[in-house]
Amino acid sequence: MKHLCSAALATTMATGALAHEITVDNCGEPLVFDAAPERIVVHDMNMTDMVFALGLQDKVVGLTGITGWYKTSPDFDEMRGDIPELAPKYPTVENLVAVEPDMFFAGWYYGMKPGGDVTPDTLAPFGIKTMVLTESCVHLNKDRPVASMDLLFDDVLRLGKVMHVEDKAETLVTGWKDELGNIEAQTSKLEKPRVFLLDGPADAPFTAGKFAIPDAMISAAGGTNVTHDMDTSWGRTSWEAVAAANPEFLVLLDYQGGQSAADTFQFLKDHPVMSQIDAVKNERWIGLRYEELTPGPANIQAISKMAQAMHPGLN
Repeated sequence: MKHLCSAALATTMATGALAHEITVDNCGEPLVFDAAPERIVVHDMNMTDMVFALGLQDKVVGLTGITGWYKTSPDFDEMRGDIPELAPKYPTVENLVAVEPDMFFAGWYYGMKPGGDVTPDTLAPFGIKTMVLTESCVHLNKDRPVASMDLLFDDVLRLGKVMHVEDKAETLVTGWKDELGNIEAQTSKLEKPRVFLLDGPADAPFTAGKFAIPDAMISAAGGTNVTHDMDTSWGRTSWEAVAAANPEFLVLLDYQGGQSAADTFQFLKDHPVMSQIDAVKNERWIGLRYEELTPGPANIQAISKMAQAMHPGLN
């Protein structure tokens, strides 16, 4: 009888464990947790903003990839509190293992590189599971849908599911969808300017293709991305190709404290080819921060800013 009871208890415990398993999609593969992670490390400002928006600071044991590239905001610093930064740019396996996390929230070229030292496969032996930013999945699998705002919405919802804060995630996403609907209702019947996004001066322009979230953001703001046909998320094109499309409006990355949007616009004014496009001649541009143009909570307000700058007189 004692052995039968023990067997029944073991079965019950196993069934209970299975009942509490959490499974979410991770670049087309299941990511399974037996319980909500208690210790997480987050890479980059945009993903950190997602975590902070869900009020998960008490679960974060470290950040990576913040101060090596970006100037933070007072709001970000206040939400971060005393959470340590483990590496200012890309982390090492040692950086991560040292704080014993259950989960690393990062992406391809957002803290990880295909074939690099830090990948889901290199972290798995240390008991660290990796949630991959959906926008970045295209770097390993080109069979992905074109960018939409679901890149933000779905990542926040699956993060909410994994961390057992589904209600918060759903409330956030519902609010963002309402805001987005209001913007799109105002811009849907307006003429759509040709828009080019530029991430700083370079010999070959670094910009957003059809798999990067700015492509969807530009569309939602009532514009047309002139590099939509690029078969990538973020990548390089040529100045001649951009000039041939003759953009009417520019979105410029504003690395405050570093390469500012104003600096980049001056570069374009001095450029022998780009100085001739309509957007430069008419000085029609907006500067937006990195976290506003990568998947994260700042996207919705950034779309509103773009819409108002593209369409003067819009409420």
